[in-house]
Amino acid sequence: MPVQNYEQLNVNTDVTTTRTVLHEAIPITGSIISGTYGNWPNENNIKNFSHGMFQSVYDYPYLSSSANHIFDITFAYAATSGMSGSSTDDLPSGYSGPVQNAKKINMYNQFAQVLLGYSGSTNTIETFESDLNFADDNRQMKEVFTINFARLLTKDQIKKGSFSLVVGTGSWTNPFEDIADTPSPTTITITDASASSANDQGTKNTLGGDYGVLYASASGRADDGSGFYRTNDAVGVLFYQSGIAVITASVFAVSGGVGDFYTGSGGSVYYNITQSLSGANITGSCDALRHRIKSLSFNNTTEINSQIYFCRVPHNKFNYSSNPTYLTGSKIRVKNVASDNPISYITTVGLYSPDNQLMAVAKLSEPLKKDPTNEMTIRVRLDY
Repeated sequence: MPVQNYEQLNVNTDVTTTRTVLHEAIPITGSIISGTYGNWPNENNIKNFSHGMFQSVYDYPYLSSSANHIFDITFAYAATSGMSGSSTDDLPSGYSGPVQNAKKINMYNQFAQVLLGYSGSTNTIETFESDLNFADDNRQMKEVFTINFARLLTKDQIKKGSFSLVVGTGSWTNPFEDIADTPSPTTITITDASASSANDQGTKNTLGGDYGVLYASASGRADDGSGFYRTNDAVGVLFYQSGIAVITASVFAVSGGVGDFYTGSGGSVYYNITQSLSGANITGSCDALRHRIKSLSFNNTTEINSQIYFCRVPHNKFNYSSNPTYLTGSKIRVKNVASDNPISYITTVGLYSPDNQLMAVAKLSEPLKKDPTNEMTIRVRLDY
């Protein structure tokens, strides 16, 4: 039985709050994304849906009870994009475009509405930009691929400055290796290099939460004619709390583009990124992107908020127990002679409301001996 007297907590000196931030490294290899659980594009850890609007990736065959959902990917473009009205002259022979035009526009609008919202008196859907200032319309991204990470991986948010995505721009057969006419490694590393968790540097906030700009590394093809991506080339945005990366499809269209970004019809027909966006279905483009992802990594963030109570036990209190077994014949069992000090053992701390309603119970790992010669402070932490 608990002791029947109570010790009042002083909210100014006995109660405080803390916030702890934990980070966990999340490395995802390209082999998991493509090729581990079957032959591309029919791996058992890739789930396609009848609606064909996006593709889900798992870390294990998705029909297994051990499988964990990693992320969803999709290709999309804005209604104002030239892709939505592509000429059939731009498409491989036998293909009429645009394919799944309404669905690709719907996917773009869905992400834009959720992450950016509307602007102007006409409630126009905002357009993604590879910039911190979406309102200036300077670096619009009308054709994008998005990676929507599962909450299981991102937890509360992606740690700012920790994101890295390596994609191959080489031939379809060897997307990550050198080819004869390219003097550099045919990969692009995309990071949020300018963002930092310290004072949220390099980030801004919008409807979808904090976001930072994604930049391409100096390795791979480039849009400046030099054959390389410059370090400061902005190619997308990353929404940290939402766990969504939005990357311009033009990363595969620089320096003349990747001519064989995707292969259809059993490898006899090749699409560049423009043809894939317009002439191929979303599932096919997602398969092509998975084939070109070499690695993906970031650190997640878990925020633990705590209420800490300092339960102070003075020397002249809590030296007795109301447990019936504490007494025998109206005498304290633990005393050998009448002049001995009373002794009790603290095993549990109860937190009560002002009207003496028990709200929380904390069990100690071992009983603490208490008598009039000592006093103690028991620290109780409630995490939420």
